[in-house]
Amino acid sequence: MELHKPDHLISLASSAVLVSVDVNVWSATKQDRIISNEVTASKNADKSAGRYVKNLLADHPRHKAIVNYRQTIYNWVKRRTYRWNNSQDLLPSVDMPKFKQEYHEHQRAFNTLLGDFILAYDSIVSDMAFKQGDMFDRNDYPAKEQLVSKFGVQLFVSEVPMSDFRCGIASDIAEDLFATYSQQAQEIVSHVMVEQQSRFIEVMKSISHCCGVDDVGIDDNTGETKTKKRKIYDTTILKAKEMCDTFKGFNLSGDPQLEEARASLERALSGVTAEDIRESDAVRHAVKEDIDDILGKFSAFKCV
Repeated sequence: MELHKPDHLISLASSAVLVSVDVNVWSATKQDRIISNEVTASKNADKSAGRYVKNLLADHPRHKAIVNYRQTIYNWVKRRTYRWNNSQDLLPSVDMPKFKQEYHEHQRAFNTLLGDFILAYDSIVSDMAFKQGDMFDRNDYPAKEQLVSKFGVQLFVSEVPMSDFRCGIASDIAEDLFATYSQQAQEIVSHVMVEQQSRFIEVMKSISHCCGVDDVGIDDNTGETKTKKRKIYDTTILKAKEMCDTFKGFNLSGDPQLEEARASLERALSGVTAEDIRESDAVRHAVKEDIDDILGKFSAFKCV
């Protein structure tokens, strides 16, 4: 019996790929059994009651910079993709060239931080000999040649699985399998659509806010309220334009309201830069008015 692919999954597979970005960083920690036993014994506790883990680099800034940048990469992947499973994320195919470009930029930045750390490694280890006192053990620290292999950034890309079920089993079991498969496909698409709508509204709210002004007091001479323009960054507008490009080919359910809002936002920002908004009150007002109008219609329909 052949179980055909659910339409939702066909739509997904034709417009997206699966990606995962692995970032390896040496933990620079090691359990010290001797000290662990000494501590538990001094507290009259069982050996299993606790353990002492040495921080081999004492949070040295050069190593900590790499640890922090690992999170920067993970945050970037999360912003760029949609959740698929515990090890892979869904990336719109149209975004793949930009994603790979940004990946290589992150990889270079990571390697630069790693290079700085490797250059300072011998000096850092020598410094740890003083900081750790009698706990210091040079054997806890790998040689430079081994150390490099404990770090790295790697991108993995694969297709959305599209295999048919071909079952030489009872038809009732096959039908149940198909129902489960179809339901999972629907749940994935539904989750992606909700996430799209949420990101879309978040971006528009951000632009609307940045195009507004803050009251900063009353003018002593005129008695009128003084205002101050809010800052708007180039990345805010670029992010919105990129989202418009992405959603144009990644509207999985063919949602007409999402497409209408996307097209409206694209028109509102056509030919407009953050610099234009910063320099012209007329442009700032027009963009905010357009964005608020789109937000009102789209949010009302989506009940957000």
